[in-house]
Amino acid sequence: MKNLFNIKNPIILGIASGFYPFLYNYYSNFTLVDSLSQTLFFIVFFLLIPVAVNIFLKVSSKKISFVAKNYDLLLTFSNVVSFAGLLTYSIIGPKKKIILLVIILSFGFSFLLKKHLKKVVVLEYLLALIVAVQLVFYIGNINFSSEWKQLPDSISEVTFKKMPNVYIIQPDGYANANTLKNEPYHIDNSNFESFLIEKDFKIYPNFRSNYSNTITSNSSMFAMKHHYYKNPKDNTKEAYGLRKSIASNNVVVSVFNKNDYKTSLIIESPYIIVNRPTLGYDYCSIPYKELSFLSRGFDMAVNSLDEMKKAIKENKNQANFYFIEKILPGHISVTKNQSKGKEEERKVYVENFEKANLWLYEMITLIIKDDPSGLIIIVADHGGYVGLNYTSKRHKKITDPRLINSIFASTLAIKWPDNEVPRFDDKLKTNVNLFRVLFSYLAEDKTYLNNFEKDESFLIVDEDAPFGVYKVIDENGKVDFKKVDF
Repeated sequence: MKNLFNIKNPIILGIASGFYPFLYNYYSNFTLVDSLSQTLFFIVFFLLIPVAVNIFLKVSSKKISFVAKNYDLLLTFSNVVSFAGLLTYSIIGPKKKIILLVIILSFGFSFLLKKHLKKVVVLEYLLALIVAVQLVFYIGNINFSSEWKQLPDSISEVTFKKMPNVYIIQPDGYANANTLKNEPYHIDNSNFESFLIEKDFKIYPNFRSNYSNTITSNSSMFAMKHHYYKNPKDNTKEAYGLRKSIASNNVVVSVFNKNDYKTSLIIESPYIIVNRPTLGYDYCSIPYKELSFLSRGFDMAVNSLDEMKKAIKENKNQANFYFIEKILPGHISVTKNQSKGKEEERKVYVENFEKANLWLYEMITLIIKDDPSGLIIIVADHGGYVGLNYTSKRHKKITDPRLINSIFASTLAIKWPDNEVPRFDDKLKTNVNLFRVLFSYLAEDKTYLNNFEKDESFLIVDEDAPFGVYKVIDENGKVDFKKVDF
């Protein structure tokens, strides 16, 4: 028993080096790492591998004289290097160069800490205890409920009378037509808009999102319901379960599957599937066997144009639903430290906007060439935040209508089959009701239009106002600032 609690015990020492980084990884990135398969992997990665290394050193010390002579130093190397490397990953993700630099520096520190290994291990366990308490409180504050997804009618059982291929093309952060023309964007997009009109697209110039980022906006869009950020508590991070509402068997994908559509998720990065939800789509351009367990969502790239070429060729003999995502033009920098200032951030956005247009031109041309009667919808998830210094400013009370609009103004353009635009397309105002209008069109049933969600937009604010969810644009499109009472 005494040996079990010896500080040089391979198990005690190995767990010490990985336990705090393991818990910190979950505390900081819970919604990115909440699947069972990830948990099992991280137990091996953070805990069992360091233990195995220490067991190897102990066995080797009895057979190899060099290991025996330098056993204490090697144990210190093992502990300090593992702790530093694993903690760096937990903080910044799989950035190999930075992690390598940290490992190299920690080798140097190991010489200084050789005589203080016991203190180091005690400190590591104390840190683990502190973050364990924080993690318990954090999980205790999570809203795990999925009641917000409950629909008020039978739209989840809708039967289509029209069966065109449906293409949802989402350029991230692409602002709507009216917003682009004015300050702070001031972008001349007339050439691309002319291209869209030439291809029989109808542009909805004042469309906007209900939520402020990709996950919160798309989860609401695919559920056809407001989640209000799931009534968050102060100091909480991303609302739990929203990623699963996009990639799993959400109501939209389920409806298409029930109507004998093949459903395809064409993504170029694994951002929305990084936590490995059970996929509701029949096909995903990034299979989990190719997705690293260490991924944070932007460490691999798939050519979506090549994916669509392949999909079009393989799926000719059936009805298809595609959700095609492009991480362009994106938005301005996230944090103050990353920001180059609002003017420089605008310039970067404009450059990425031009790249997004080139990609859209190619994607639309590709689809229309093969499927001229397809229903093609270009819809962004939110605006580009141009005019702000960085996106985290959204958590501060904002009353300038231009800045509020910059956050939520999202493009919408639709190519209706045979150019037959439904008379009720004036209902298309925000993302949350997009599929309700679309399903009413495909089912030729206007009764589904009786249960719209309010076309309101929301932000979480924690600066210059009491913490909470605030309605910042009302259902009439006017800027508002009213706390939501739950």
